[in-house]
Amino acid sequence: MQSHDFLNPVLQPPMKGLPLHIQPLPLSQVGAQGWNVLADDLPFPVALLKRDALAHNIAWMAQRTRAWGVALAPHGKTTMSPQLFAQQLAAGAWGISFGNVFQLAVGVAAGVRRAIIPNQVMGAGDLHAIQMLLQAHADLRVLFLIDSVQQLALIEAWAAAQPSAQLLRPFELLLEIGFNGGRTGCRDEQQALAVARAVRASSAAQLAGIECYEGLWAKGESSADSQWVNTLMDRVDAVARQCVEESLFAHEEVIVSAGGSAVFDLVAARLNPVLGRPGQVRVTGVLRSGCYVTHDHGTYTQMMAAMAPRLGCDCADALRPALEVWALVQSCPEPGLAIVGAGKRDLSFDMGLPTPIARAAPGALQPQAVPAGWHITGLNDQHAYLRWDAADPALNAQAPVVGERIGLGISHPCTTFDKWRWMPVVDEDYGVCEAISTHF
Repeated sequence: MQSHDFLNPVLQPPMKGLPLHIQPLPLSQVGAQGWNVLADDLPFPVALLKRDALAHNIAWMAQRTRAWGVALAPHGKTTMSPQLFAQQLAAGAWGISFGNVFQLAVGVAAGVRRAIIPNQVMGAGDLHAIQMLLQAHADLRVLFLIDSVQQLALIEAWAAAQPSAQLLRPFELLLEIGFNGGRTGCRDEQQALAVARAVRASSAAQLAGIECYEGLWAKGESSADSQWVNTLMDRVDAVARQCVEESLFAHEEVIVSAGGSAVFDLVAARLNPVLGRPGQVRVTGVLRSGCYVTHDHGTYTQMMAAMAPRLGCDCADALRPALEVWALVQSCPEPGLAIVGAGKRDLSFDMGLPTPIARAAPGALQPQAVPAGWHITGLNDQHAYLRWDAADPALNAQAPVVGERIGLGISHPCTTFDKWRWMPVVDEDYGVCEAISTHF
């Protein structure tokens, strides 16, 4: 499939969130249809993106990374959306990161030409696919992780078995530094250097830099998170300096990469270490945060509350939630309970349940705030349990009604995107002005 197909696919019913009666429609023509989510022009449930918040987040992170002097390769797995990749690259992103080779192939088809796979790659099919992409695109650069000599042996065995091994481009590897109890990555300096030395001696691969991942272990507490990030990055620096001392990196440019979406400011401050004498190496620090593009109403809002004072800004001036799922109240079967028609098949629930953020009565074209006492307490496949205190007269007076539209804010956007093949992008009045597609 050509790049333009990924950037402008044809939407065709039946497709979740798309009106059933329409003719096949190029994505680029969605904004011309005059649809409005609150005018019931799209079937519910529907996941949508707020245009202004999206644009703000992309520009905000681009400005921040420039000010920090680091490059940005946002994690594409968050959205798997070629249209959003294009916006991030247009804003100055160095490249895009991908979780696996399939995702990489989507990105390359969409025009990405610098990519990081922050994961170990060693399967024959994946190695073959990377080489196919490299041979097809002379300007493509792909880096992936290594943390064992066993992985390197598999790479070398695959390369040696190829009939035209001399034509292969060496795989570019980033040495991953891990920690006990963590995920992947070398557990100590001795192991890391043994892997680096083996890569230096290999004809199938070359060491392009060093990498780590800190995100899942952040707590949203500045003191603890600062200590954690500095401890991990101190290990990265120590190994990188020794690699420079032994000339284990293949090039003068050394990639130093890290960064989830929870404490990216702390990580960015450590991505430009001094690794050698002036002129000996040139460090390119690459931050990989991905969830910033839509932010959320849950996990990352909490993390931003801790981050904002460190950044010297108000939360409202930083990242803004851009992803919402709207659904109908299907039933109000008992006091204090409404059943909303969206569930696990439609929205994230792995890092917190959704939050009711807005309501619109049948026929209303403007949303209203919801009472503070509303909460989602559980999800089925396609139902959400919206509850409030039935003993509170004020809350009962504001109770939802059957047919009302409820806007839900999401915690952890990644696992909402993978439930939709397309999403409308709306203005502040919920008018549909454009759309994005996803490829999971």
